[in-house]
Amino acid sequence: MRVLTARDDALLVELADLDQAVALYESLLTDPVRGVGVPVPGARTLLVPFRPSAITARALAAELRTRPLERRATDAARTVEIPVLYDGADLAEAAGLLGWSADKLVRRHTAAAWTVGFVGFAPGFAYMTSDDPDLVVPRRASPRTRVPAGSVALAGPYSGVYPRESPGGWQLVGRTDAPVWDVTRERPALMLPGDRVRFVAVRDLTPPLAPSGPRGSNHQDQHRPGGGLEVVSAGVQALVQDLGRAGSEGAGVSASGALDRPSLRAANRAVGNPSGAAVIESVGGLRLRAHGPQVLAVTGAVGDVVVRPGAAENAAEPTRPDRRPRPGEPFALDDGDELRLAAPARGVRAYVAVRGGIDVPPVLGSRATDVLAGLGPDPLGSGDVLPVGAPERGVPAADPSASTSLGDTDAAPPSDRLPAPGEVTELPIMLGPRDDWFDAAAIVTLTGQDWLVTPRSNRIGLRLDGDPLARVPDRDGAELASEGCVTGAIQVPPDGLPVLFLADHPLTGGYPVIGAVVADHVPLAGQLPAGARVRFTIRDRAPGAQPDDTIQNRPGGTP
Repeated sequence: MRVLTARDDALLVELADLDQAVALYESLLTDPVRGVGVPVPGARTLLVPFRPSAITARALAAELRTRPLERRATDAARTVEIPVLYDGADLAEAAGLLGWSADKLVRRHTAAAWTVGFVGFAPGFAYMTSDDPDLVVPRRASPRTRVPAGSVALAGPYSGVYPRESPGGWQLVGRTDAPVWDVTRERPALMLPGDRVRFVAVRDLTPPLAPSGPRGSNHQDQHRPGGGLEVVSAGVQALVQDLGRAGSEGAGVSASGALDRPSLRAANRAVGNPSGAAVIESVGGLRLRAHGPQVLAVTGAVGDVVVRPGAAENAAEPTRPDRRPRPGEPFALDDGDELRLAAPARGVRAYVAVRGGIDVPPVLGSRATDVLAGLGPDPLGSGDVLPVGAPERGVPAADPSASTSLGDTDAAPPSDRLPAPGEVTELPIMLGPRDDWFDAAAIVTLTGQDWLVTPRSNRIGLRLDGDPLARVPDRDGAELASEGCVTGAIQVPPDGLPVLFLADHPLTGGYPVIGAVVADHVPLAGQLPAGARVRFTIRDRAPGAQPDDTIQNRPGGTP
């Protein structure tokens, strides 16, 4: 066992094989450690998030080393049967790569005992390994842009079932009608780490009666206690967001949620909501019309905020003037009034909270839209009407005159201090877990230049441009087995240009992560606009941690 730093609040445990990773995963679920979150299994690793206020990295590493690395025999192990019609487009080619006939490949695939090692790539996509050492097939040289939902596929030692239509580079050998992902079930993922799986050949499939589960709400339910907000224009992008759906990582679902959580909390406090109530995350150009009287607040990257009054019921009434509410302070909308948000000069995302919260149906315990996983409400569009819930009692509104400190990790920075195109923003990082894939010169390149945020950036990640990072010679061209990644991880693909993962990133990745932005600066990363520049600075340890609390990743420093 090798324990590596993944961030100031996460460790990556490197193990001998998938069986050990599953064993440690099951051990932490059945006998949890105080302050430790839901672990994320990888091919030969386990990502273990934790709260530094509850347990130090070194104490957690010591606890992990006491855990058994052999799976316990149990009668409770689940076995899942997957019916497969073996008519895949790559069946003959995959068989030929093995030197077998298509019939032999089908026989070996169905005779093998498969075990789910981890779930990643997409919600419910289970990576399964078998007891047949010969079932190893290379990925396709050219990935497909579209793989149908239900496709049964092979790649390397793994077999998997695509839960929904998506791009993919695996060899397609068949298809199934098994609902491998359904958010309406108590257990949405049909297969979870540790489950046993048997593939069963069938002659035909039963078409599903309905999709595997709704993405979310169509926003149109207006019959709620608090009235609603009509989207006149969504602008560049507008999404419903809250604090995310933490706790579903074992099913391949990242937490998602607001990119700038302090700003979301500040907006909710201003209108008297619980801090995690659902709000609108806007990238500029949003226009909302009130259905019934509402109380709103806008925080984050705020441009010009204008309230335009609705038409007067009586022509004799005087015309009300436009209003310009101050960011972070609550303001009222009467029925028919319209809120207009201009694009911000600094930052990217504004947060619009309404007293009572956006009351769309939750998916896996959250109302957040995850653009990569396709979970939660659809992106907002013109004509959508968002229901507003009834205000909760006993939640006091924040004092608008109260000041906040930027040293408080829950404090949202003023909009005039957010990043702007052309300016340099410093982001502290902790190296690891795969900084040993790069030499000292690459670390200097990482921290010694100002990286440009490119227009290809989105909620999944910031794509950076600059002088590329070179791997050490013995890692050049090497492949990394998939492993869990934290939000804020800096992943380095083969071209050497980093991608900084944001809230909707894939739960697991196959490129080395050279470092990660420390937790309290991840919201700032979420406000970096295209054209801004980033300089990474190395932080040796988490704030408040003692020198012996920190785990070093490079040889000689690993405990």
